[in-house]
This record gives sequence, C-alpha cells and structure tokens, in this order.
Amino acid sequence: MTEHKTAPTGVSGWWRALSIFLALVVFIGWAFSASMYEQFKAQIHHLEAKLVEIPQVREVSVLLDDAQAPAMLLTYDPKNQKLQVQRLNDVLEGREQALHVWAIAEDDTPRMLGVLTNKYKTQQLDVPTQALEGARTLAISVENKDRGPRDGKPRQPLLFKGWLVQKAI
Repeated sequence: MTEHKTAPTGVSGWWRALSIFLALVVFIGWAFSASMYEQFKAQIHHLEAKLVEIPQVREVSVLLDDAQAPAMLLTYDPKNQKLQVQRLNDVLEGREQALHVWAIAEDDTPRMLGVLTNKYKTQQLDVPTQALEGARTLAISVENKDRGPRDGKPRQPLLFKGWLVQKAI
C-alpha cells in the first residue's frame, strides 16, 4: 500500500503572523500620516497668523546728512500706523535738544510727525496715515526742547532729509 500524504487544510501559523504584522504596520503608518497631516495643518495655520502680525512696511525713507551719508532710516507700517526711526550714524543731539520728524509736501509745507525724545538707536512714533498723504520727503530738525517749532514750522534748518519711497509688497 502506498501512503498518501494529504496537504494540510489550514493556513500556516507563519502566514497568520505575517498578515497580523502587516496589518499592524499599515495601521501605524496610517496613524503616523494622520498625525503628520494635523501637525502640518497646525503649522501652516500658525505661520499664516504670524504673517498677518508682521508689519507690512509700505513707505521707506533714508535720510541723508550734508555729506550725503545715510543718517536715519524711516519705515512706515500703515496697518499699525507706526513710523519706525532708526539711527544709522553716531550723531547725538544735546541735552536740551530733541529731534523733530517732518513730512514735507510738494509745496514745501512741513508737517510735524513727532518728536524723538530719547537717544535710542531705534524708536517708533504713532503717525496716522493721513499725515503722510501728499508728502514727498521726510526730514529731521534739531529743536530746543523748551522752545519747539512755532506755527507748525521748524525753527532750525533741516538736519537730515530724504525722499519718501512707496514700496510695493
């Protein structure tokens, strides 16, 4: 008599273990990709919110001294209505003096934008957008703290002057 070997009717334990392992890998991969997707979405939302908060500088002016060397950098953020003034040289006003910032229109009429009261390298002034309308140049004069400008005009000559440039965003 011949012996017939019959093939096993069940599935090997190795195949079951492999299928369970692969299902686990697929599940972990899916969970990882879902987590990464949510993290990327949150990061994009955070960066978009941060972009809204960043000042959008529209107007820029580099004020030059008599030797045509850069003395001040002025940038204007219309959203926050802030004029940032940054000193580029080491010229300091005296103890009894203050720097006055002016917007000069096409008809050479100066409008005072504000007074720089301290000697820090960078300062901000609150300037409404309307104050810069029609201005073609910005300038700075050094005035006495006690006796400032009269009739809305500087008493002293303009120390620094520069064109107001509108920057495209």
